[in-house]
Amino acid sequence: MKNKTELWRVIKFVLFSASAGIIEIVSFTLLTELTPWPYWPCYLIALVLSVLWNFTLNRRFTFRSANNVPLAMLKVAAYYAVFTPLSTWLGNYLAETLGWNEYLVTVINMLLNFVTEFLYDTFVVFRGSIDTNDLAKKQLEKEAEEQ
Repeated sequence: MKNKTELWRVIKFVLFSASAGIIEIVSFTLLTELTPWPYWPCYLIALVLSVLWNFTLNRRFTFRSANNVPLAMLKVAAYYAVFTPLSTWLGNYLAETLGWNEYLVTVINMLLNFVTEFLYDTFVVFRGSIDTNDLAKKQLEKEAEEQ
């Protein structure tokens, strides 16, 4: 049962991250194509929009956490305090200095973000509070009634 639960958690994280990725790439594309801005502000705005979306959905439905929202957001902010400058600098260097395609650079950053954020969320942000919200409690009650 535990393996099935964790597999389902990974699947939900992938799906919600994909939706956040869509938000990021669409907003990045709009900003890139409709403004004269260089890579970094387009990437940064798109990243913030996707992070807010992803955090909200994954906290509620993937990790089903009842932990303190401001504390969880602070932990996510700590992750992004490291990830964002590094990925912005690297992305800007690859796109502006080396001439890499900005969409390829953004996809690489999104993949790095996906893997590292899942691990960080699992072992730092939601550690000790996974499956503690009302959705998780209802599911546990339902499973107990079925047995």
